[in-house]
Amino acid sequence: NRPFPPHTTMEGQYCTINILDVVKHGEDLFNAFTKDINNQDWTYLPYGPFETKKEFFDWLQNECTSNDPFFHTIIDRANNRSIGMASYLRINNKDGVIEVGHVHYSPVMQKKPIGTEVMYLMMKRVFDELKYRRYEWKCNASNLRSCEAARRFGFKFEGIFEQHMISKNRNRDTAWFAIIDKDWPRIK
Repeated sequence: NRPFPPHTTMEGQYCTINILDVVKHGEDLFNAFTKDINNQDWTYLPYGPFETKKEFFDWLQNECTSNDPFFHTIIDRANNRSIGMASYLRINNKDGVIEVGHVHYSPVMQKKPIGTEVMYLMMKRVFDELKYRRYEWKCNASNLRSCEAARRFGFKFEGIFEQHMISKNRNRDTAWFAIIDKDWPRIK
């Protein structure tokens, strides 16, 4: 068995990744996510957008404080503000398989080096520190931005699971991507 992801900080040049703390990070996250004026970044997530800060805080408290999914907050080192989220989920330490999900980059971090660094730090923890064998990325197959991001970060497309689930009262075909340990040295 491999260890579960620890409750420790991941440090990068552009960001710090901490365990989500609703009280410490909630306000900044709410403000960062409201910069998405058209709420397009919520389209493919199974929750949101949130109309009020209270609604958002309630969701954070009720849905984002468990160990699986294990939510992290992305903090911009330039101003020490929380500007995005990502989580480890479907943690299978016996087989060494883990997924990254609930990736929500606010507009202030999209298409910037900080977004790439977040994925690098999370992968580095999974492969180098925890010695997992497989790192998965799953998204709505219609979410072309997410599919492109997965490929850019080095994930290999493995197929589409048709009618995998219903999200926001719509069918979701799920695109599956993965990186395996033998490919990590090249991707790193």
